[in-house]
Amino acid sequence: MTMLFKKNKTKNPLKHPEQRVGVFIDVQNLYYSAKNLYARKVNFGNIVEDAVAGRKKIRVIAYVVSTESKDEKPFFDALNNLGIETREKDLQIFSTGMKKADWDVGLAVDAIRLAPSLDAVVIVSGDGDYLPLVEYLQKSSGKQVEVVAFGETASHYILDEADDFLDLSKNKDRYLMNEVWINNKKK
Repeated sequence: MTMLFKKNKTKNPLKHPEQRVGVFIDVQNLYYSAKNLYARKVNFGNIVEDAVAGRKKIRVIAYVVSTESKDEKPFFDALNNLGIETREKDLQIFSTGMKKADWDVGLAVDAIRLAPSLDAVVIVSGDGDYLPLVEYLQKSSGKQVEVVAFGETASHYILDEADDFLDLSKNKDRYLMNEVWINNKKK
């Protein structure tokens, strides 16, 4: 007789002060979600504080994109001042004019590389491309994997698989800054 087991849909992950946590932030994913949904900027400091949730913060890494103008440097400095490491990648511009700035593989490699020193991995992104990473970390190394993202733009596949989900949309005042975007310009 074959028995099928369904994954427990009730999410009640163990969180305790001695738990070692790594936070991996897909900045582009959060930036564009906040801009497109609410025309506001993200408060990364509050997101990291709530993602860590009183546990031992081992590493917090933000994956960012640099442009030729370097206009984003004050933002990168602000992240560093919050204790967030940045991994920078140059914006690729192809001959067709298409632009690409993708950190999915870099974030995944860092999460796998650092997993042995972590009890919980927090992926700050709703990108469904991270589903294989979530599954790998859970099944092959027994890590607790949590996702932090805006619910409206998060892949339901990654949310179903994650051990916990913090929906930033449920507390916009905490996770978004008052600075707004109007016609693609800061106000």
